[in-house]
Amino acid sequence: MELTYKNSKTIDSEQLKNLYNDVGWTAYTKDIELLQQALLQSLEVVSAWDDHNLVGLIRIVGDGLTIIYIQDILVLNEYQNKGIASQLIQDVMSRYESVRQKVLLTEEAPDVRHFYEKQGFQSCDKGDLVSFAKLN
Repeated sequence: MELTYKNSKTIDSEQLKNLYNDVGWTAYTKDIELLQQALLQSLEVVSAWDDHNLVGLIRIVGDGLTIIYIQDILVLNEYQNKGIASQLIQDVMSRYESVRQKVLLTEEAPDVRHFYEKQGFQSCDKGDLVSFAKLN
């Protein structure tokens, strides 16, 4: 499988809808125009493509100098466990290597925790940090 990685904030709405719905993130697809606008206002969006099919995406927000926040990272179910998410994260981490704070918020699950720890992230329930979120 030969994938292409693109750095672009403009992605077809049907491709986005398919990816987000496939991984169960339907809250994003209730207003696909809002999602597309969110991508446009992000610091960076890197996507993975199998031919003309969107199979993965990472979306970064922040200032790119002192903090980046990984807002979204998702891969189509049939493409998971093939190193795509790792490649997307490694690409972003190398590009923002000098940024001190690299943050993400995700749901708790053993495989999710293992994946992010393998990528060098430390859970805020371990160590000296605390994390707070207010979701509507």
